Amino acid sequence: MINQQINIFGKSVLTTPKTEGIKYAGSKLKILPYIVEILADLSDVKKVLDGFTGTTRVAQALAQLGYDVTASDISAWSEVFANCYLKSSKPDKFYQDIINHLNSLQGYDGWYTKHYGGELASSNKRPFQAKNTRKLDSIRDEIEKLNLEWVDKCVILTSLIYALDSVDSTLGHYVAYLSAWSPRSNNNLFLKLPKRFKSDGTHTTIQGDIFKTIVDSEYDLAYFDPPYGSNNEKMPPSRVRYASYYHIWTTIIKHDKPVVFGKVNRREDSRDLVASSVFEEFRKDENGSFIAMQALRRLVKQTKARYILLSYSSGGRATKQELNDIINESGKLLKAVEIDYKKNVMGNMRWTNEWINSDGKYHEYLFLMEKSTKKELPKYFPNLTQPSINYAHPNAY
Repeated sequence: MINQQINIFGKSVLTTPKTEGIKYAGSKLKILPYIVEILADLSDVKKVLDGFTGTTRVAQALAQLGYDVTASDISAWSEVFANCYLKSSKPDKFYQDIINHLNSLQGYDGWYTKHYGGELASSNKRPFQAKNTRKLDSIRDEIEKLNLEWVDKCVILTSLIYALDSVDSTLGHYVAYLSAWSPRSNNNLFLKLPKRFKSDGTHTTIQGDIFKTIVDSEYDLAYFDPPYGSNNEKMPPSRVRYASYYHIWTTIIKHDKPVVFGKVNRREDSRDLVASSVFEEFRKDENGSFIAMQALRRLVKQTKARYILLSYSSGGRATKQELNDIINESGKLLKAVEIDYKKNVMGNMRWTNEWINSDGKYHEYLFLMEKSTKKELPKYFPNLTQPSINYAHPNAY
């Protein structure tokens, strides 16, 4: 499945495809090389589900590597990214002509400027300078007038979101804004063509609840990185409430100019009690188990895939023992990868069939399980205890 090169020592070298994305709390950019290497050992995987695809970095990479990818997420902006990279087929010139037209528009004061634009001398914290929200007002209204087909519209909306992401004055989310304008916010809003790619695979994009997604299809492998609940007892919500953190992107996609509330003008439908996910739940059930972990247990059991690859951050509610129990209830653990970005990659990448006990602070884990009832490991899955492939350090954005 994966394109491999051989170095002068006769070892395989994997190249992780380049991907694009916004500043995002759930970004998979750093763990992409590990995901690529794990899948390289699975010769019978063709159809892959990226179940919490977010900005679609994993889906983008796997599509470029020849897999048939289903990108699923509950958010509207995630489906837009997925359509841009997995479904759009028109030549670059078609989209570039539209982008050139949008870049040429004169800005004006509209809904976005009223709620999200701030002047340089103003003490009112806003995510964008007014000069850029004026352009946003004119561009977003014009996109509606163009009456583009949905997939083509997704390419243009992706371009617009990337352009805004490059001139914001935030820490990467939209529940709080910087007290002083960021240097990048001084730049002028300018749309660029997303770096799409050719792919021979058959791809699917889904916006909806993950439990509905897994009912309809079977996959060779499903990759899940649910948000999990936070392990911070002082913070009632999870580590991220995605509907609130990225409410602006939802509004730009829908262009519904909704009723807003609070200091940062969030959408009414992004309130935590309305838009929270079961995987973001911080509470326990009557048996003392975290609700988020019970949801993960259900997800693993109901997913129709031979392999499931789970991401886990050390900031989540789950413990390794809980994950171990969930995996063993539905199959068996094939591989565990513990990642430390602050040190040498190969020195901190541990492949083993046992849970890792270490005194370091490890922030990311990848767990590969097989849902097969067979007791013996398949012959095509080589060397589960030692890393076999070297690749460049994935730490840089």
